[in-house]
Amino acid sequence: MPPIPKNNNNAPFSIPTLFLFFAVISILTLAFFFSSSSTTTTISHRSLTLQPLTSSSINVFVADLPKSLNYGLLNRYWSLDSDSRLGSDADREVRSTNLGKTLEIPPYPENPIIKQYSAEYWIMGDLITPPQLRSGSFAKLVLDARDADVVFVPFFATLSAELQLGTAKGVFRKKDGNEDYQRQREVIDFVKKTQAWNRSGGRDHVFVLTDPVAMWHVKDEIAPAVLLVVDFGGWYRLDSKSSNCSSSEMIQHTQVSVIKDVIVPYTHLLPSLHLSENKKRHNLLYFKGAKHRHRGGLVREKLWDLLINEPGVIMEEGFPNVTGREQSIQGMRTSEFCLHPAGDTPTSCRLFDAIQSLCIPVIVSDNIELPFEGMVDYTKFSVFVAVGDALKPSWLVNHLQSFSKQQKDMFRQNMARAQPMFVYDNGHPGGIGPLPLDGAVNNIWKKVHQKLPMIKEAIIREKRKPPGVLVPRRCQCT
Repeated sequence: MPPIPKNNNNAPFSIPTLFLFFAVISILTLAFFFSSSSTTTTISHRSLTLQPLTSSSINVFVADLPKSLNYGLLNRYWSLDSDSRLGSDADREVRSTNLGKTLEIPPYPENPIIKQYSAEYWIMGDLITPPQLRSGSFAKLVLDARDADVVFVPFFATLSAELQLGTAKGVFRKKDGNEDYQRQREVIDFVKKTQAWNRSGGRDHVFVLTDPVAMWHVKDEIAPAVLLVVDFGGWYRLDSKSSNCSSSEMIQHTQVSVIKDVIVPYTHLLPSLHLSENKKRHNLLYFKGAKHRHRGGLVREKLWDLLINEPGVIMEEGFPNVTGREQSIQGMRTSEFCLHPAGDTPTSCRLFDAIQSLCIPVIVSDNIELPFEGMVDYTKFSVFVAVGDALKPSWLVNHLQSFSKQQKDMFRQNMARAQPMFVYDNGHPGGIGPLPLDGAVNNIWKKVHQKLPMIKEAIIREKRKPPGVLVPRRCQCT
């Protein structure tokens, strides 16, 4: 087998080349590495699932971006001496060994600021897994864009943004001297020159934009595409003056919409708790996070002041770094309910940490959008509270105290069945290996598959426009 180049960031990201490499490797190592997980147990969601899928796959073509725009960014991240914002012991260990600089598929950072947005890494890992190990993957690779349902753009947009924020934050909103902008421009210029983009206007292209500031400078240009986002908080803006809809607070859907885009889970930062490991919970309600936020997160400060002195309620300020992580594990596993108020955006990874901790989410976020809705019923394991009710003195505590033990046990049982749906990590380095059938990556592709009729209709409608006719994007009142 020819030697594999250690770190050629300018090499094209060639799917056939990677297939050949991983096919040879897998023949030699399949029995050792994957024997324990080559079969996957399907988890039943009878009481949670709303819609069965009628197709077993979606055909995906991967755009041939250079490695410098995906795994090369990881090599670059690990070449930094440190990440000054919020490090982790695991990241320091990787840097001390230099593995992150030389591995063809480096690990993704454990830094929680970045890790929570790591969907791009796990989706990509599945797509470059050798074909014989992908029998459980909902996304089926095709080598010709004309055979594809969608075109996946393998740009690690979150990592690109976080590299810029970590090294030269002062120019992030500017274009001059902004390497993240230069990478965004390189991606857009590349895809817009392809026949696939020109055939569809980009409507069948898929971008992973989990960080709210990912691809910030080119959002208008990728607006027609299918965007995988954790919520719409970083995209929406209130603009009643320009709205042609009836609501005075209509949120403009000129770039994102539940109709064309897919809400994906944050990557959870806390370990999963199995239902059999659940113990008696002594606290009523738990929250750990920043008290002061902006925009919609102002409700958090008001809730904090209302709840801080309530018996059975624990309100802790902080982020799940090394110390905070242990506090969060302890707090979530010993509390019946976990508070999930809006922050700078309507949702956060805290919700998915609560689910993995079997702590019943209490969602106080009126504009929240959630992953896989239509596939899972969140009311089976979560409590939704209007902001107006939550801000009434003692209302929230009294409401939570009204749930019986039987109701809380049922919530927790349903949550345990739903846990796997939100897990990205398949247990293999780089995500290269068989996927769990009901994990997050497969569920994301299932949601994209549900968009296909709309995508195809939009492409056909675009073709019948006379030359030179421009139709503005309409707000979609959802």
